[in-house]
Amino acid sequence: MYVWLREVLHAHPALTVLVMTACGSQDQGVQAVARAECDYVHRTCRPDEIVFVLRKAEERERLVRENRRLKQASLPSTPGGHILGESPALHALLRQVARLAPVDTTVLISGESGTGKELIARELHVRSPRAPMSFVAVNCGAIPSGLIESELFGHAKGAFTDARTAKRGLFAEADGGTLFLDEVGELPLAAQVKLLRVLQEGEIRPVGENRVEKVNVRVVAATLRDLSRLVAKGDFREDLYYRLNVVNLRVPPLRERREDVPLLARAFIARFNRELNREPPVAGLTAEAEALLKSYAWPGNVRELENAMERAVLLADEPHILPANLPERLWAASPPGPHGEKPHGDPVLQGGGDLSLKRAIRELEESYIRAALRKTKGNRTRAAELLDISHRALLYKIKEYGIDPDAEAERG
Repeated sequence: MYVWLREVLHAHPALTVLVMTACGSQDQGVQAVARAECDYVHRTCRPDEIVFVLRKAEERERLVRENRRLKQASLPSTPGGHILGESPALHALLRQVARLAPVDTTVLISGESGTGKELIARELHVRSPRAPMSFVAVNCGAIPSGLIESELFGHAKGAFTDARTAKRGLFAEADGGTLFLDEVGELPLAAQVKLLRVLQEGEIRPVGENRVEKVNVRVVAATLRDLSRLVAKGDFREDLYYRLNVVNLRVPPLRERREDVPLLARAFIARFNRELNREPPVAGLTAEAEALLKSYAWPGNVRELENAMERAVLLADEPHILPANLPERLWAASPPGPHGEKPHGDPVLQGGGDLSLKRAIRELEESYIRAALRKTKGNRTRAAELLDISHRALLYKIKEYGIDPDAEAERG
């Protein structure tokens, strides 16, 4: 049987196979399926066992599709698959990545929003012996606090309302590979306790289960918040902080690697030429447009540059991108202050008669978010309530504007 399965999987490598067999010996069936690398159920199994295996296959397919989507949408890389850039700051970071990749040391990646922390985590995985296994990424801030434990560790059937079937968690899906915990500072304290146990004992306990499962997972975490401040405020466990922060990798913001801006911009242009079916394709940047890109501070980092290039490729009427094709904030906004702050006061007077309604709305929205965070001492849940927006929308806007909630809390 396994020979036939091997041929099927060789012809259709993306196919998910579930085998139901009536073999007299389950050992024979397990052996054949293991050699063909697919899931197996016996004909006499209970319906809930079949549902469990189907759910597991569905979850695996979802993770595979998500990983494929993230890889296709990730930051530009060289033909060898490595991160694109020539700046000394990036090369120093990649040397650290090469040194850490072969070992299983827990790594904490810090950096501003949009700098490419997940890409660094993927680079650690790809260069490691775990590369053939799964790389699973999860944004801890995007999952409701009541569901985060189930997502990470799984749950038993009937563990809570609507838990009609058992579910494997992301730690189980990443077994043998790497689990990337983005925005780890958003984890509730109850989940932090369970995460600490995984790091210390290498085992998980699904919600509602008495049994434990052994897992072999390398954990890479990332945050744009200062975890030491959260520890001081009692919002993050000190013992977990030290377990995660064995080695800290700081991803430099784009303003510290300005020589990489033209390289990244050209890579994004080539990508959006393909994705947007530009005919004829945009050939590149004019000298004036490139100078603007290099002089801008990029508070949104590589993500902001990516969005700017997508807009420019859409709007360009000439073979090369002109300054007019770039977002107005690059060529019309007043220069930032010494620490990247925007000038306060009347935007019309400050900007020399600038009447851009879009920019005025963005600046007003950013100022309201900062004010709400100062008023709530950095509590994002309460700030979202004050602003009358969802918690997820607030997290997105904090990233978009490059706001540090802890710094705003101190100013409050």
